[in-house]
Amino acid sequence: MTTTTTERYASAKEALDAIGQGHVLKFYDELDEAQQNSLLTEIEGVDWPEVAALVESHVLNKPGFAVPESIEPVPWYPYEETPDVRAKYIEARRVGEQLIKDRKVAAFTVAGGQGSRLGWDAPKGTFPATPIRKLPLFACFAEYLHNIYSRFGVTIPWYVMTSPLNHADTVAFFHGNKFFGLEEKNLMFFPQAMFPALDMNTGKVLMASKDAIALSPNGHGGSLKALYTSGAIADMHQRGITQLSYTQVDNPNVRMIDPLFLGLHDLDGAEMSSKMLPKAYPKEKLGVLGLVNGKTSVIEYTNLPDELAEQRDDQGELVFKCGNTATHAIRIDFIEKLNTRPTETGTGGFALPWNRAEKKVAHIDMDTAEPVKPESPNAVKLETFVFDALPLADASVVYETDRVDEFAPIKNADSPEGEEPAKDSAESSKQLQTERAARWLEANRVKVPRKDDGSVDAVIEIPQITAIYPEDLKGKALPSSIEPGSEVLL
Repeated sequence: MTTTTTERYASAKEALDAIGQGHVLKFYDELDEAQQNSLLTEIEGVDWPEVAALVESHVLNKPGFAVPESIEPVPWYPYEETPDVRAKYIEARRVGEQLIKDRKVAAFTVAGGQGSRLGWDAPKGTFPATPIRKLPLFACFAEYLHNIYSRFGVTIPWYVMTSPLNHADTVAFFHGNKFFGLEEKNLMFFPQAMFPALDMNTGKVLMASKDAIALSPNGHGGSLKALYTSGAIADMHQRGITQLSYTQVDNPNVRMIDPLFLGLHDLDGAEMSSKMLPKAYPKEKLGVLGLVNGKTSVIEYTNLPDELAEQRDDQGELVFKCGNTATHAIRIDFIEKLNTRPTETGTGGFALPWNRAEKKVAHIDMDTAEPVKPESPNAVKLETFVFDALPLADASVVYETDRVDEFAPIKNADSPEGEEPAKDSAESSKQLQTERAARWLEANRVKVPRKDDGSVDAVIEIPQITAIYPEDLKGKALPSSIEPGSEVLL
């Protein structure tokens, strides 16, 4: 039965009035029909009882961080295959490859962000990421999936989470690029939920305009809820998928589907597992994987006590060295479990904790409707983090990866010309992609020119459709050497 606009308005007003947020509809009668429909749609997309509970617990009151009773280093599987793990790794690769061949694995990319921090007015996944071809991030991942198809003869379904801010543009980008040669039926796009910005002092919902709430995505933890509510999990069940490979959109070097990692995760009966990087220094801005009260967890680098962050073992290595890379293997039934247990606010449903951030949020004055651009933080934004699901898992695996091999994220704008590349920028990512290509070539006896500081004196790009491991280059027509200062696309 179709609900009329009048009925929708009455329902929205009732929900908002019940929690003291009726001002959201203050200008409703001044709006045209399209604007009214847009505002009602936004209102219908928000869990208002949850907003009310969080206003009290996270806005008008600040949840404090209590140092856990016990923080210990987390056990982890090493990147280098040592004698004590060799047999386990052989079995894990076999198991991981069999999961892929049996069509039990899907790829999941969290891609709700815009490229605004990069000076790119479009979804971040459309950003040109590679050193020579300037291939968009989405295309890098598509090439990886093509490689997996060539390797195992199976198609990996790909689920892409967008946001309401970039959903239409993302879908249009894939259509315009003919899905990068992938079959449309094996891709699914869905937006994550949004959450209103709340006035820091009053807890009132801020309005971006007369017809729009000041909304922002509910954090990457919302991806686990969106998978469930969008029907993606139901689609996976129909396909017989049991494992999900979770990656974020900003890393062109990430292994979207890693048989060894998936195999270790499955062999150990893990519900959610993580890849880690050894931290380069104690205060590196990476969350730390550790055992918190006996459960695998991520501790924000700002919350890890200095004496633990700087603690070293007999070999001089950091004791708490496992930096979180936001790459996970997750069981489908674990995601379902998260979506059917009580929340901290008691409203039922999704189970991850909410995190408070104080931000500057532009809005309108509710008396005059004039725009307000604050000069200091005026609002609380609430979001969930995907890694907060880890301590809810019955078992978890941590596997080490290598920075050059698999971690070249693009998060920040480039430095001005002539300066050192900014960390995690497009330029630093391209340098890492070139370094990885150089190492792979050197492993195949190609002479690569290097500068006095050890950096590669060339720009090299190896498409992931060509190789995702150095051994993939064996038997291919490779040059005997690379000319200094040259650009080489293999």
